[in-house]
Amino acid sequence: MKFIKTVNLVFYFIIALFFMETILRLCTTGEFFSSGFIFSFLFSISLAIIFYIICSFFEDKICYILGSIFLGLSALIFSSQLIYFKFFRTFYSLYSAGNSSQVFEFWKDIITLLAKNFIWIILIFLPFILILIFGKKILSFKKIKWSYRVVLVSCIFLSHVIGLANVYIGERTLNSPYDLYFKTDNPILSVEKLGLITTMRIDLQRIISGWSPVFDSSSLDLLSSPPVKTKVNTHVKVMEPLDSSNLACVSSNTIKKEKLEYNTLNIDFENLISNEKDEVIKDMHKYFNIVQPTTKNEYTGKYKGYNLILITAESFSPYAVREDLTPTLYKMIHDGYNFTDFYNPIWGVSTSDGEYVACTSLVPKSGVWSFYKSGNNYMPFVMGNQFKNIGYKTMAYHNHSYTYYKRNISHPNMGYEYKGLGNGLNVKKTWPESDLEMMEKTVSDYINNQPFHAYYMTVSGHMQYSFNGNSMSLKNRDTVKDLPYSEQAKAYISCNLELEKAMSYLLNALEEAGIADKTLIALSADHYPYGLEDKTFEELAGHPVEKNFELFKSPFILYTKGMEPTTIDKPCSSLDIIPTLSNILGLEYDSRLLMGRDIFSDSEPLVLFLNKSFITDKGRYNSKTGEFISKEGATFDEDYIKRISTIVNSKFHYSAKILETDYYNKILKEMEN
Repeated sequence: MKFIKTVNLVFYFIIALFFMETILRLCTTGEFFSSGFIFSFLFSISLAIIFYIICSFFEDKICYILGSIFLGLSALIFSSQLIYFKFFRTFYSLYSAGNSSQVFEFWKDIITLLAKNFIWIILIFLPFILILIFGKKILSFKKIKWSYRVVLVSCIFLSHVIGLANVYIGERTLNSPYDLYFKTDNPILSVEKLGLITTMRIDLQRIISGWSPVFDSSSLDLLSSPPVKTKVNTHVKVMEPLDSSNLACVSSNTIKKEKLEYNTLNIDFENLISNEKDEVIKDMHKYFNIVQPTTKNEYTGKYKGYNLILITAESFSPYAVREDLTPTLYKMIHDGYNFTDFYNPIWGVSTSDGEYVACTSLVPKSGVWSFYKSGNNYMPFVMGNQFKNIGYKTMAYHNHSYTYYKRNISHPNMGYEYKGLGNGLNVKKTWPESDLEMMEKTVSDYINNQPFHAYYMTVSGHMQYSFNGNSMSLKNRDTVKDLPYSEQAKAYISCNLELEKAMSYLLNALEEAGIADKTLIALSADHYPYGLEDKTFEELAGHPVEKNFELFKSPFILYTKGMEPTTIDKPCSSLDIIPTLSNILGLEYDSRLLMGRDIFSDSEPLVLFLNKSFITDKGRYNSKTGEFISKEGATFDEDYIKRISTIVNSKFHYSAKILETDYYNKILKEMEN
């Protein structure tokens, strides 16, 4: 009893940290009674004892001050993670925290979120508040004997061992506590199942060690045999009755009986394997040597010699498109290639990850800003470098700060002359800035310099979605005022009207220049509009929105004037954009070295998500529930799910390795020179 009374502060620390973990889980992931409940408690004990041991070296006043500081800093970290989650729908990594100055550009939005989550934040700070008010009356702040410290250090060891033992003896399936602790980086699931304290500790360990996703290369045997090819007419079709008026379309989608050609470069992987001494690089050579390349097809080179305008549209979604309010976007979707099963998954570190995927066809590496890290690498397959190498004028634009997410590093490395706010793009500084004004200020840079390729990262569709915090929503407010929606829903549609105006301006400019039918436009979102509340999503969708797959469904625009409207119902995602564009534009590339696939090829479709869920033409696998829902009439063998899961894991692993090792430089730069 004397020992407990003497060290009662340590018990307060344990209860306080566990309380913060519980509050954070409740107001973010919504989970309470889960594995995270146990692990949060066990791993909170270690940190609480460390706090106490440090305090125990000091008498009364200093001990009290240190204890209060530890609880205050802990509450600050938990609260900042809460606000970050509410803002970005993920938790920040220590790497992102080290580059956090850019987040404060959104200080108005942060204040709004602080106000909305005031009760939760007060609850998180409650242990800190209580120690300030009642701490000296009920807690002991005295030095303790060394023998007590020895006992407490033993408790640290014991609680950690018990926690690890529970990790080990539990399931080792995908997204299990074991998987998240040792193999996978998924901040949301990690906080849910292991707790924030453990998630941030593991994050620190991984930053120090240079960790990358774990992959058992022995499982590659599952990939060594060629997959079953997808019939073209199951995923590329015109959604109209079969009659004589569209027989031409049916004919164009039949498989031609000719010798297959592949989208590959002349890379002798066998020779590379035999001469490579670095085991990591050798393993990569072995992997890419067995990846099935995509075949050339009737779409190969269909738009060879065309200009290309590639656009990543901020928070674009199906709910931003209405025939009455956004007729240009509606026309481009329905009069172009209409991809009815396209997805923009969200990734784990930053919102620039979605742009990285669309521009590189690589899965972002966990824990870092992949786009920024790629700025020091050789990137031969991005559109800017591919077109620059064949004599195109290549320009890139962003109508917000040109240094945001360090695009001033990544985008010139992609082969572009890059302009952003503060670096040659003189748009009015508002929040957010105008997509229309960006188009008005930039089209003249390239429209008379054919052939050209222009890339845009827009910003008008950015959160927050309100008429007092979003200048684009306010600008277009009158247009949406009579819509039967909530203010947030109307504000979201309203700010996206600026993208509609920008696209109308662009199409008119191309028409006036006489090149509308020689310019291909590709547009996709960077991510879903995570700034919308769940109830607003369902309001706009008109039904409950399924969170694991449907939430990420999005339009992909691929359009040029005069093309025949075609519907593609093959599952596909932003990871497929670069190989698809490379194929239809007749560019030379190696499909084995990209993580996406040419949508028009006969390769197996695959859409993968951060939590390792996936969609194929056979069905959908939900990694959180372990359930595979097959499509009606789909046939597959018993190893199918295991094989696709292996492919998914390999794409995460080898994407990270490409970024870490500058792999393209190692195997392609010498060929180019």
